[in-house]
This record gives sequence, C-alpha cells and structure tokens, in this order.
Amino acid sequence: MSIQFSADEILATAERIEENGVAFYSAGCEVVSEPEAKVLLRRLSSWEVAHVHIFKAMRSALTAEEQTPTVFDPEDQTALYLQSMADRTVFTSKMNPAEMFGPEPTLRHVLQLALEREKDAVVFYSGIRDMVPARLGRDKIDGIIREEVSHVAMLEKQLGSLRD
Repeated sequence: MSIQFSADEILATAERIEENGVAFYSAGCEVVSEPEAKVLLRRLSSWEVAHVHIFKAMRSALTAEEQTPTVFDPEDQTALYLQSMADRTVFTSKMNPAEMFGPEPTLRHVLQLALEREKDAVVFYSGIRDMVPARLGRDKIDGIIREEVSHVAMLEKQLGSLRD
C-alpha cells in the first residue's frame, strides 16, 4: 500500500513552510546590522507572506475531490505529520536566531542559509509530488515546485550581487 496525499494537505503544508519562512527572514532582519540588508530581508519576509496568500487562494480553488483526504483520519495524524515535516525539513519553526545565524551574522550568511532551505523545499515537494495522485491535484504541487525554484533563482541572484 502506498502513501497518498491530496493537494489540500500539501498546500496546507506549503502555507506552514511559507509562514516559517516569514519567521526566518524576520529573525534574519533582527540580527544583521547593515540597513540595506534589513531592507532586503524585510522584502523577502513580505514575499513569503504573499506566497502564504497564494497558497491559501490555491487551496480555496481546489475541487471537492482535490480536498478529499486520502485516508480515514479522525485524529488528523496526516496533517500533524505534514506539519512536522514542514517545521523540521525546510524552515524550522523552533528557531533561536543567535544559534541559527551565529555570533556575527552577515547578509551573505543569512542568504546562504535561506538558499539551502529553499533548495530543501524543492527537494521536499519533488519527493512528495508523486504521492499526490493526478486526480487529487498533482498539478498544484508542480506549481509549488515552480514557486520554490523561483525562490532559489532569486536568492542565487542576490548572493551573486553581494560585494565581499
């Protein structure tokens, strides 16, 4: 028996990952000292907020079938499992900025950590994609993957534009 998820379950997880991303960039903004870095990290945080809204809108547009849970789950263990994956696999929800960013964080370091996490998101969604049957909204997962790949590209561009 294979594990299957619905697009609704994965989009709920995507929302959680983006919310954790908001917290990550906000924490990064608190620890860097350069004003330009703060501006960029605030912009990245607001970008993640916008993605939360995009994923919420995608969820509200799902068909009834795409919202249907794949298993009888009265204790909501599927959602708890996916939330745990979101909180531990990509952007952690239990973060201590001093531990995460180190004693003297720079914008480069924060962006490199963000890049690693965004790449982790692509891997996470790519791995889970095949667990969503086409009839339950696999194409929506492809949309999430495209969004995350665009995050990676943007962060690579930002890193490339930094002067040491």
